[in-house]
Amino acid sequence: MTILRQTMKEIAKFIERTADILDESQISDFLNILVNANKNRNKILIVGAGRSALVGKAFAMRLMHLDFDVYVMGETITPPVRKDDVIIAVSGSGRTQIVLTAASAARKMGAHIIAITSFRDSPLARISDHVVIIPGRTKIAREADYFTRQILGIYEPLAPLGTLFEDTTMAFFDGVIVTLMKKLNITEEDMKNRHANVEYIG
Repeated sequence: MTILRQTMKEIAKFIERTADILDESQISDFLNILVNANKNRNKILIVGAGRSALVGKAFAMRLMHLDFDVYVMGETITPPVRKDDVIIAVSGSGRTQIVLTAASAARKMGAHIIAITSFRDSPLARISDHVVIIPGRTKIAREADYFTRQILGIYEPLAPLGTLFEDTTMAFFDGVIVTLMKKLNITEEDMKNRHANVEYIG
């Protein structure tokens, strides 16, 4: 139990420190892009791999509750990307090949690419229109591609794996949701009315 508590405290401290050093202009621009997308009814597509994809899905769910036209890459109901749609690409390393491929393809279609990453000089950051830096891992694995790392059993030197980036990004996205609630004058009751009311019970 001691290790469990220490781990939780370390993660919480990391998130708290990150909240103090986030770039305000990056956040402001990100929020404005989202508000404009909602106003113009542009689609938002969340792209990620592994746990970053799960964090992105959680964010997409809350954006849906705020009445955004939002989708997650890989879902069967995802429509085509068009000009001025918004791609939110989540990758701590900024090198995950499937994320890079999707972002590059969307960029060719005229979509606006937002990178959520730890590395400003990463390939993902370089092809993006806007970057939000979320600190996480301090080292990049020798094998850059996420899926290749999983197949080969290669794990990151920062324990455990990309947890700090993923947990911090989750907290950041939740902060974004609350800020959007205020900006768009949306209440928790409004969100509740958009929550799923037909759910699996097994």
